[in-house]
Amino acid sequence: MKKLALIAAAMLLGSAAFAQQALFGGPGVVSPEINADGTVTFRYQAPKAVKVQVTGDFLPTQKTEFEMNGQKMTFDSPGVADLKEGENGIWEYTTPFKVAPEMYTYTFRIDGNSVIDPNNMFVNRDVASLTSVLLVPEKGARSDLYAIHNVPHGTVSKVWYPSATAGFSRRLTVYTPAGYETSKAKYPVLYVLHGIGGDEDAWVTQGRATQILDNLIARGEAKPMIVVFTNGNISQEAAPLENSTGYTRPTMSLPQTMEGTFETAFPEVVKFIDSHYRTIAKKQSRAICGLSMGGFHTLYISLNNPDMFNYSGMFSAAIGVNDPSVSPIYQDFDAKLATYFSKKPALLWVGIGSTDFLIQSNNDFRKKLDAAGYPYKYMETDGGHIWRNWRIYLSEFVPLLFK
Repeated sequence: MKKLALIAAAMLLGSAAFAQQALFGGPGVVSPEINADGTVTFRYQAPKAVKVQVTGDFLPTQKTEFEMNGQKMTFDSPGVADLKEGENGIWEYTTPFKVAPEMYTYTFRIDGNSVIDPNNMFVNRDVASLTSVLLVPEKGARSDLYAIHNVPHGTVSKVWYPSATAGFSRRLTVYTPAGYETSKAKYPVLYVLHGIGGDEDAWVTQGRATQILDNLIARGEAKPMIVVFTNGNISQEAAPLENSTGYTRPTMSLPQTMEGTFETAFPEVVKFIDSHYRTIAKKQSRAICGLSMGGFHTLYISLNNPDMFNYSGMFSAAIGVNDPSVSPIYQDFDAKLATYFSKKPALLWVGIGSTDFLIQSNNDFRKKLDAAGYPYKYMETDGGHIWRNWRIYLSEFVPLLFK
């Protein structure tokens, strides 16, 4: 009887251990692994696979052509590397180079099918694409801004506001700096806009914006500020699965994105934030910036509201519209530009990658600014239309604000 009890106890312990292993993932395959020499090893277990590859922006880029508005364009796409099969069907690839400190994304290709790394719990969603995240921090490097450090942290809230233009409530992501809850101080406000297909979560997840803000403020390199991340898709209430459409696949083909409605409605957001937070509600204490479509929105919001923002940042911005008659927002561009600069804004900041497919339109815009003698700051980086550049631009733009 005693022997049976011991066997039963052993079985229970075994099943409990198995359950805990399943619950917490067990030892599994290690991937990615940052090695002591700075190289990175990727592994994927696929015993029946014929070919396994990894693709990501940590690899040298390759040129890809696409067509937009009848014009052929070239952009940099992530490189691809082959994994080699080893024991137990575990495929492996180690970079032949030290991976520079940065935040990267990658996926595996299993016999042509794209999948995330099942052994890496850190995943980003960009529109409808899921990618695994590789963060290579290094003390003193820019990527150190993207890491969590032992510094005072701000609070991130999901906030709903009523939009008379949209006809329903919409969601914002709002960052308040460390100490906001226990302080009576008023703060300047930065509004940060996403690109096409993005939403109010994009800058927080892919852009690491809250980590950048925490670290810059803790270092004394940026003023404590409230930061508002908007949803630029005025036809949506909020990010996918956070709105009433349910299981609708995210797409870049959304209505009312670049036809003037969002820009027209933007003062609603500013009014809501000023009435619900302790803000310094004046032009000198407001800034706005955005990437791609968000840079487009930033430009036209700034031009149509020259007394609202003292600082404007355009990151890889889409510039210009094919048909300005679609909205008064896009008309009289040169006159609005002249009015904007007559109000003497503190900063217009322009940043773009050297191989970005939008660089020509940005260069044309800068030529217009130069010809008129309008002041601005410009930053050109390597690479194309990628989050790696937009994180850099945010980390360069924020320290210049509210000085």
